[in-house]
Amino acid sequence: MVEEAVEGLNVQRAGIYLDATFGRGGHARAILQRLGANGRLLALDRDPDAIAAAREITDPRFAIRHAPFSAMLDVLAAEGIANVDGMLFDLGVSTPQIDTASRGFSFRHDGPLDMRMDTTRGMTAAQWLNNAEETEISEVIDAYGEERFAKRIARAIVAARAEQPFTTTRQLGVLVAKAVGTREPGQDPATRTFQAVRIHVNQELAELKGVLPRTIPLLKTRGRIAVISFHSLEDRIVKQFFQRNERPGDNPALARLPIRERDLPKPLLRRIGRAIKPGAVEVTRNPRARSAVLRVAERTEFSAART
Repeated sequence: MVEEAVEGLNVQRAGIYLDATFGRGGHARAILQRLGANGRLLALDRDPDAIAAAREITDPRFAIRHAPFSAMLDVLAAEGIANVDGMLFDLGVSTPQIDTASRGFSFRHDGPLDMRMDTTRGMTAAQWLNNAEETEISEVIDAYGEERFAKRIARAIVAARAEQPFTTTRQLGVLVAKAVGTREPGQDPATRTFQAVRIHVNQELAELKGVLPRTIPLLKTRGRIAVISFHSLEDRIVKQFFQRNERPGDNPALARLPIRERDLPKPLLRRIGRAIKPGAVEVTRNPRARSAVLRVAERTEFSAART
């Protein structure tokens, strides 16, 4: 959804933009095409492979930093940037990460059970699965994978690791398939479990929840935030964040207080259009895009930093 996302940002030629998830640079290159000579684009990514790919862009208007988007306040401050005209978040795992067996994201390619987006730090999926309590594993698979067989899978994982620690994606994929049994056509039984473990290892939802409130003070008036999510858990967080800041007066706690309408909190965001999903042509070209949802919001003229 490159064109839709960049169009949603309403790129100004002399604007300053933040690509919070560089990936392989599709969105960054599209933004640069719309920027004028005085425009500026700063990109972040926590994947060392993405940083290496970004080094190929030699445009003086562009800079890349190895950091998660939760660190954007520090990165922007270090760059001397107080406010931006727009920021883009393309959430989830990238196609190169999925297709590279050594990254361990996919049950379709046998490789080390890693799943870290930043391979320079943190616990791998194998390390977590080999040490976590059965209850914790079950809760993660249930909450982040919305898997109804979470308890059964967690029990099987704990039993299997007692015989042989997990080291590869195939081990986990085969075990989950046996524990779950049949699944609806078109979906591998391990899909939900792999998603859940990946989200937990990378703390993806916690990162998203933590960073969204920080975006509003960083946006200039009429600056825009565009977020592409790939599953309902992410999209729900984004949707509710936009709603809270578009209608802050709807807070039930305020309804019980004697506050005049003119004194109610002012909206900090204005949603731009409805949620956008990829068209048939893009889904045909890239089936992984079928679950993508793009939401865009604009900073209002009200300056109170209340989220």
